[in-house]
Amino acid sequence: MTGLSRPSEDLLAQTPEPVREYIAALEARLRQDSSTSSRPPSSDPPGTQAQRRVPPPSAEAGGERRRRGGQPGHPGHHRLLLGEGRVDRLVVVTPDACRGCGGALPAAPGVADPADERVQVVELPPVRAEVTEYRLAARRCRSCGTLTRASRPAEASGGAFGTRLHAVATLLVGRYRLSRREAVACLAELGEVELSVGALARLEEATSTALAPVVDAVATAVQQATVANVDETGWWQGNDRHWLWTVVTEALTRFRLDPHRSAAVVRGLLGPDWAGIVGSDRYSAYRYLPLEQRQICWAHLIREFRKIAAYNQHQRPLGTRLLDITTRIFAAWYRFRAAAIDRPALLAELAPLQAELESALETGLDPPHAVVAGALCGNLLDSWSALWTFAHLDGVEPTNNAAERALRPAVLWRKGSFGTQSAAGSRFVERIMTVAATCKQQGRSLLDFLVAATTAARLGLPPPSLLPAPSA
Repeated sequence: MTGLSRPSEDLLAQTPEPVREYIAALEARLRQDSSTSSRPPSSDPPGTQAQRRVPPPSAEAGGERRRRGGQPGHPGHHRLLLGEGRVDRLVVVTPDACRGCGGALPAAPGVADPADERVQVVELPPVRAEVTEYRLAARRCRSCGTLTRASRPAEASGGAFGTRLHAVATLLVGRYRLSRREAVACLAELGEVELSVGALARLEEATSTALAPVVDAVATAVQQATVANVDETGWWQGNDRHWLWTVVTEALTRFRLDPHRSAAVVRGLLGPDWAGIVGSDRYSAYRYLPLEQRQICWAHLIREFRKIAAYNQHQRPLGTRLLDITTRIFAAWYRFRAAAIDRPALLAELAPLQAELESALETGLDPPHAVVAGALCGNLLDSWSALWTFAHLDGVEPTNNAAERALRPAVLWRKGSFGTQSAAGSRFVERIMTVAATCKQQGRSLLDFLVAATTAARLGLPPPSLLPAPSA
């Protein structure tokens, strides 16, 4: 099918205004990508991934695009040598002959010799699952004739698989997003483990049960936070539409699957007595919160402003103006975050930018911009104070990126698994993702935590905790 050419400007001028607006809207939709909408970067056409990466504000103002890889001035990252306590085997290699004259060299170092150059090679040893066989002996009483067989010891009470294998199996599915069949094949290849898909499903269920009290404690703790970023993405449970919600605080991340995308879900996540600040997009579910308890995400606004700039030639000046103001707002924020200026200086730099932005938004209420930008500009003017919470309070970021980053693994999981098939599967997803994200935040080993949780569940002990230790 050949492409259709765009009608000439003369022909468009003879077209009724509603038709011209409809054509412009269709063209704007065709130009949408991850930089002008909520679409993920993976939805961009081939060849545009590098161009769609969000440039720093300074580059955006000049129309430049970031290249792939490290940027100029970015410090390099190099592998650091592990400490000697982590070295399992030490091999000292000495030269036999001088490369200059060929003479023999002593094995022991001399006072003029420099220190040895350290070279480390990291290798995985061959892995083969360890099998422990318990033989439960039976003895007949010589007095009454009763036969008594020994009970399983506590370490063998959880079935045919030990806690570490249990944790690794669910880690492959719940963290690294392998399908059950792929996880079974991986364990067979790496550790000679014979595990069926059904057995893996039962291990997932046991993991979910073990993590339930851990996640319940996280759910209670996030409701006491002073700042939380909230976001949601679509999910399928069987044939029913669900939503995966996340709440990200400084040290905890909670996930929750719910069939609704409403303010009632947000209230349930934050609790009835929520007194903190919520960073979010402009979705209506957050509007029940007072403006002084909100921070509207500027990253979402940047995409909206780009969309205006890309709509047509009549909208481009307004969109470009909004992007330019946003660039200077972020430049001031970055200087503050780098401790180049203090908060009073930040507020002083933002004051004229706020006036410029307010004027630009008021422009968007009038023709010809009102058709495209009127609703956005009106909403931002009505929510004005929620744009600037980050400028006044510690711990508040101008974007909701923390929550969006937390959802990225979930989006990849959803694409690979097409959601979940049952309520039990949904509980496993929200619990394993809560634990995985929080362990990452806290720099803790997810595998070690899963081993501890499954061991505690098998032995009837209190579960490990993800809650930060109270400060002294």
